[in-house]
Amino acid sequence: MNKEFSERLQKIEGVLNTYLPAQSTDDWRALSFGAIDSCVSQAHLSNLLEPCKNLVDLGGKRWRPLLLVLCAELASSKKSEAEKIASLENAYNITPLVEFAHTASLIHDDIEDCADTRRGKPAAHITYGLDVALNAGSWLYFEASSCIKNLKISDSEKLRLYELFLLELRRLHLGQAMDILWHRNPELIPSVSEYTAMVRNKTGTLSRLAVKLGVLAGGAGEQIVEKAGSFAQDIGTGFQIIDDVINLTTGNPGKKRGDDIVEGKKSLPVLIHLEKVPGDAPRLASLFSQARSEGIDSPSVEEAISILTGSGAVDEAKERGQKIIEENSNLLAGLFGTSDSKAAGLIMELFGALRGVPAERVAENAKRL
Repeated sequence: MNKEFSERLQKIEGVLNTYLPAQSTDDWRALSFGAIDSCVSQAHLSNLLEPCKNLVDLGGKRWRPLLLVLCAELASSKKSEAEKIASLENAYNITPLVEFAHTASLIHDDIEDCADTRRGKPAAHITYGLDVALNAGSWLYFEASSCIKNLKISDSEKLRLYELFLLELRRLHLGQAMDILWHRNPELIPSVSEYTAMVRNKTGTLSRLAVKLGVLAGGAGEQIVEKAGSFAQDIGTGFQIIDDVINLTTGNPGKKRGDDIVEGKKSLPVLIHLEKVPGDAPRLASLFSQARSEGIDSPSVEEAISILTGSGAVDEAKERGQKIIEENSNLLAGLFGTSDSKAAGLIMELFGALRGVPAERVAENAKRL
């Protein structure tokens, strides 16, 4: 991994551990809950902390909090050294907003999708029980915002962060509501525009949140914040498309190949295929229903994948996703001109690494900023 990334990720891990400790401390309890009864014990708090902390510690790319920090560096490049230091300190300290919201969404996703595993281990609701996991995931959405209280900024600036965070959480749940509607109804096929709107909210919203928080911490005005956010939501959309493709090819890390078929997800490869071969809709709906009933080892999973691959829909979706990511990462990295080529270059490198793009190609793209 790039040393520049490692140094920043180490700082991010420190912040995440502060706001989501393995064991509660008096300071953490006071920040999270205020004055609470003395009979509240570690055992009570563990039902919140442990499922969330365990999932965070299992890993994840941490690209969203890293992107947040890089965007703050990019936006603060014209500030004085003292202002830069203050901006970056704030940026690091608000990384829980994106990483904890992401973690909470994974806990709830696995419950809603009836998924058994996450990051190669049993899902939280399997390990801790549905009631504990559901409650802990819901708590973590709220707990994420506790980091705002400690920031050394004005009350009006804190209010702006709360407003931004809550808006994106509402959008996140809207996207999930759309996705649930479609995967619960095998015969219901969304349009590509509906799918795109769903992904922009369900997946793109956390990318948008990371970037908007970062450029806001860096001192950018509202117009730039919104513009940066629009690029980020499309980057997030591109990554979701690639994720859907991986699910149907090699399989996502910690998950099984084709589990999107079991969950009944109407991913972009499915929609592209049905645009090409609309008469396959009843057959795919039947295979989705069979896979949901029989599980991941059902022959219907591989049959559905074969249909989608055979029409070229999987490859076409991959190309669309790659193009969306490349175009919008270029726009985001170049948003502030070339005043800070280091931060811009690192943003390009981050997205290149996530896409598996060779370093020399990333460097060539950065020269065009």
